[in-house]
Amino acid sequence: MRASDVNEYAENFMAQRISMLQGVAQVSVYGSQKYAVRVEADPELMAAVNIGIDEVARAISSSNTNLPVGTLSGEHREYTLNSSGKLLKAEEFRPLIVAWRDGSPLRLREIALVRDGVENDRRRNWYNGKPSMLLAIQRQPGANTVEVVDRIREILPEMRAQLPPAIDMIPLFDRSESIRESIRDVKFTMLLTIVLVILVIFLFLRNARATIIPSLAVPLSIIGACGVMYINGFSLNNISLMALTLSVGFVVDDAIVMLENIVRHLEEGKSPEEAALAGSQEVGFTILSMTVSLIAVFIPVLFMGGLVGRLFHEFAVSIASAIAVSGVVALTLTPMLCSRFLKPQGHKETRSGLYSVMERLFDSASRLYERTLALVMRHKFTSLLVSFAIIAMTAVAFVAAPKGFLPFEDTGVVNVSCEILQGSSFEQAAAYAEKAAAIIRQEKDLAHLTVTVGPGGPQTSMNYFSAQVRLKDKAERHEPIQRVVQRLRGRLSAIPGIIAVVSQPPPIRLGASTRALYQFTMQSPDTENLYLNADAFIKKMAELPGLIDVNSDLQMKNPELRVEIDRARCAALGLTPSQVEEALAYAYGTRTVSTILAPTNDYAVILELKPEFRGNINALNYLHVRSNNGQLIPLRTVVESRTSVGPLTVNHTGQMNSVTISFNLAPGYSIGPAIEEVTRLAALELPASISTRFQGTAQVFQDSLSNIWLLLLMAVVVIYIVLGILYESFIHPLTILSGLPSAAIGALATLLIFGKDLDIYGFVGIIMLIGIVKKNAIMMIDFALAGQRLHGLDTEEAILRGALTRFRPIMMTTLAAMMGAVPIAVGYGAGGEARQPLGLAVVGGLIVSQLLTLYLTPVYFVYLDRLKNPAKILAKADFRRALAAAGKIRSRP
Repeated sequence: MRASDVNEYAENFMAQRISMLQGVAQVSVYGSQKYAVRVEADPELMAAVNIGIDEVARAISSSNTNLPVGTLSGEHREYTLNSSGKLLKAEEFRPLIVAWRDGSPLRLREIALVRDGVENDRRRNWYNGKPSMLLAIQRQPGANTVEVVDRIREILPEMRAQLPPAIDMIPLFDRSESIRESIRDVKFTMLLTIVLVILVIFLFLRNARATIIPSLAVPLSIIGACGVMYINGFSLNNISLMALTLSVGFVVDDAIVMLENIVRHLEEGKSPEEAALAGSQEVGFTILSMTVSLIAVFIPVLFMGGLVGRLFHEFAVSIASAIAVSGVVALTLTPMLCSRFLKPQGHKETRSGLYSVMERLFDSASRLYERTLALVMRHKFTSLLVSFAIIAMTAVAFVAAPKGFLPFEDTGVVNVSCEILQGSSFEQAAAYAEKAAAIIRQEKDLAHLTVTVGPGGPQTSMNYFSAQVRLKDKAERHEPIQRVVQRLRGRLSAIPGIIAVVSQPPPIRLGASTRALYQFTMQSPDTENLYLNADAFIKKMAELPGLIDVNSDLQMKNPELRVEIDRARCAALGLTPSQVEEALAYAYGTRTVSTILAPTNDYAVILELKPEFRGNINALNYLHVRSNNGQLIPLRTVVESRTSVGPLTVNHTGQMNSVTISFNLAPGYSIGPAIEEVTRLAALELPASISTRFQGTAQVFQDSLSNIWLLLLMAVVVIYIVLGILYESFIHPLTILSGLPSAAIGALATLLIFGKDLDIYGFVGIIMLIGIVKKNAIMMIDFALAGQRLHGLDTEEAILRGALTRFRPIMMTTLAAMMGAVPIAVGYGAGGEARQPLGLAVVGGLIVSQLLTLYLTPVYFVYLDRLKNPAKILAKADFRRALAAAGKIRSRP
């Protein structure tokens, strides 16, 4: 089966059939081999028979017609006239008469080779070394990728059955595979998180009945969140499932606080009903404050625009919905279940060895916390200075932390783009592509290899070729994808004459397609000045540390043959410059001189010179064109040619001349420092007449970074306002927020230890920490304020009672939230490496903040509460009364 016939089937049947499916937006055919009649003229023979190439073009065009010729109407019958003016195949063009010489016809086959061919013979695709054609299918915005792929796979057997056995139909890249795997792994992560969180509750409570009660908040909260997602038209994707996974660690917090307080009243001798009523009344406002303030963290995310807003809108709605449902469950269902299923204090239960071990461990931890807290309270001012140092360290760490954008996901795809000498022919490019393919095929983890030679996409000229490397599944590979990329980059660059750019495709393609992932554009109305400075700046950029694969779209050394038209001589001989250029276009421009109108499609008739003349500069000496006065004029008499070099293309951005430099990052290097270095270099090296800006991913990173700082500030401000309304105070919200710097420094330190950038996911993790960490302070401060209000306790005694009484629920809620993030921090499953910074930020921030806020929050509470009486801010406290209060707390029934 001819390549052109396969193309006909692909375009007329396969592409149209697939494009009709629901959810499919566009089907593009690459490597097209559309049928065409190619007429390759011989200029020597044409000169010998005294005919110009323009006459050949006119003869072909006038001999292939498809005009309506009317009807023949008689008295009794009418006939539709149908002429035979159209030609369909190369064999029908060969006998065309193009001229008469000495009374004999001069036929097209006598001066040209007429053959069946393809429209574009300067682009080829190979799949695993065999000629191929690619159908790229793009879904509609908002369509479900998995559903679209399932519909396509349903009709593949039907289309495959209509192909001859020699033609294979192979799915090259199925985005749904990684989505299915990722969704499957995220589901497993969620189940693992639920198990870990329930295990934490059980280890603290050591009671199956008590463990079941807060555990019920998990399915109810997730079901409620799914209902909100359904109403809003959300899908179960990586972002929404990650939100539900993280929410598992949060939704039990409210129920844990309620349950622990009710259990505490049970231990004081109250009945289950009395304990449930008293405990729920006591912590009802605490749970309300925790829930509302945690939801408030995600309010700024809902109003964020740009890429960050689009990415995390579903995330914010999903997790906020789960938290809201958990708050309702904790205030209603949890007390009711406690009153029915918890046993009174006098009820005898069999205690296991695990119960005794955990009880001793918890008592030891509680006594240790009591002693260390008393020590800290003796040195409050020193502790306050330490907290100020932490705030300063946090600010420095935020500035110094390497900034990233979207982490790469291992989809098993590696893109290769190679540049060869400017002006290289198609045959030379194909030969280089064969060498590169041979090296790529040596990779032991290679599954599929697709090679493309010829202009198309980011390849604008013949001196480029590209390859897409598809690796085996992660479970079958010998090495991670990063090592494969580095090895291929080294091996391909070792081929003489090749400049190879090897990279992983980003999870989201932003901006125009270029050979590398990040773009920096220079613009100026002065083209000469722009090109001169751009060439020098590219060399300077290549010397910057951390930048690799530096290249540009500036192609200034392309060989060109300049043809100067002598206009005076043309006028004297009856020619026009337009006729001269038309003759050159017929000879070298592969111009379509006629169109074949077939029943199902239209095809081009292409006129050009024979290959041996298209690559020969001296072929201009044989070209002739007919003048207006009927003379056949050799082109060499009206033109002069000379070789030179010049720009291959003149690129524009925003209707202004531009040069775009693209680059990749070396392993371990971040986009944030790279942008800073390039910006600094541009300020030093480029004149003011050249404007610069980043494009694509780099530009979105800059915009998102500035928006994210605003997002963090808005989150803190919103929480402060919400807490101020709830507590009717300007002071206590500051006490609650005092633990945020410790959480931030913990998150940043964890990312640094594990070599992760502070990217979009890391920022979201820090935003979540803002909501989580304040829970500890809320539990302490609510109890302390109640002690001051109801029992008249002074500041230090009240906060000591609050800290020691709430120690167990604080530990439980923090560990539950940590267990919710641990599976994500491990980076398990497909795409887990992309989500890993979020989990690491949450886990690291919780560990550090848990150690620090247990001590610093009481210190801040004392100092800020004394703002009511500034003269006592630095006064020494009476610790004996505070310690006596602590002793009473420990000796309670």
